[in-house]
Amino acid sequence: MTQQQIFINLPVRDLPASRKFFDALGYSFNPDFSNDDGACMIVSEHIYVMLLTEKFFATFTKKPVIDARQGTEVLLCLSAASRAAVDSMVEKAYQAGASVTSEPQDHGFMYGHGFADLDGHQWEVMYMEPGGKPQ
Repeated sequence: MTQQQIFINLPVRDLPASRKFFDALGYSFNPDFSNDDGACMIVSEHIYVMLLTEKFFATFTKKPVIDARQGTEVLLCLSAASRAAVDSMVEKAYQAGASVTSEPQDHGFMYGHGFADLDGHQWEVMYMEPGGKPQ
């Protein structure tokens, strides 16, 4: 079976500000799939986030585009290599203008923390101990 890719599409109010925010977190963008309407953020070899201006995003759906600062439709969770990497990512996000959405969660085998980006999209960052599972 061919490896699948995922493209997460998120509406953003200010594309240059969103690019600057995610750049501060260490992400890069694929210039071949980026323009004034959207930017293709590379999360990994198979995961991409399409940051799309609200107007352009709206052309892909007949439903109203929600304001993620007022409601939640999705929670995005990214894995991290360590507990320190979780804290580092959330700190970088906070320094770049994010709001912290919760206190760190330590479940022994799993550690996580989260933030809301400039548009209110909620991101969780978590580390799971190798072989870790709930007790």
